[in-house]
Amino acid sequence: MRHSISIWFFIGLLLTLYGVLILAAGIHQFVVGASTAVALPQLHIGIWWGAGMLPLGLGLMIKDRPWRGKNATEHRHDR
Repeated sequence: MRHSISIWFFIGLLLTLYGVLILAAGIHQFVVGASTAVALPQLHIGIWWGAGMLPLGLGLMIKDRPWRGKNATEHRHDR
């Protein structure tokens, strides 16, 4: 039996990666300061977006992980 990996796992992987990068850039900008003029800098939007994307991506990766086990995949395809 061929094992297929859900596209949602890869979307979760990308959201997690982007979340980490945006969060790190937002924290860096918070600590060092913005190198260019930013509208509403007090909102720290990079921190909010990164902190929002990270759990969303991790949730998708955990939900559709390919290493779940044989019984979990068979049960899922029975629906």
